[in-house]
Amino acid sequence: MKHSRRKGFQVIRDRLTYGRRVPLKTSRREVDHGRDITWTLCGMPAPAWVVENWPGSATVIAVRSKGIREGKPVDETRYYVTSLRAGSRALLQHVRDRWSIENSWHWPRDTQLREDAHRYREENGVQILATLRSMAMNALRLDGFWSIAEGLAALSHDIKGLLRLLGWQEPLQSLASG
Repeated sequence: MKHSRRKGFQVIRDRLTYGRRVPLKTSRREVDHGRDITWTLCGMPAPAWVVENWPGSATVIAVRSKGIREGKPVDETRYYVTSLRAGSRALLQHVRDRWSIENSWHWPRDTQLREDAHRYREENGVQILATLRSMAMNALRLDGFWSIAEGLAALSHDIKGLLRLLGWQEPLQSLASG
């Protein structure tokens, strides 16, 4: 069975890569942020064996990104199985949106907040710290910092600024002791 699946994936890959009559096909060029990349989507209905293993599957797609990123050549192909029943442009936009989420949410959590470097032992600790990271990122973005690194640099040594970011206001008068 394992061998037949591998062969099935090779057939899908070959059809989406070299096939002349691919049912779904579109491309889009992106020139921005040091990138000049063309995204090409090829898709086909999911074969019966895929639907058997992943119920609800409708389409198998390959998305190739080819071009230049930060002066270096890029040529990557990613494969997806989806239950979405949509046209090629909508599917390509969906894949691009997914990577937009990855780049604006998960990547900063990894690189700026070093989330993957932490090794917690308690489930509650993991959830609590993930919530605090989410709150910090959202608070920085609401305050106008799209770059988490810039926000951290600007506020990491400014306790009053951090507290203001969280909605704290300094009392109008201080309490006099005794």
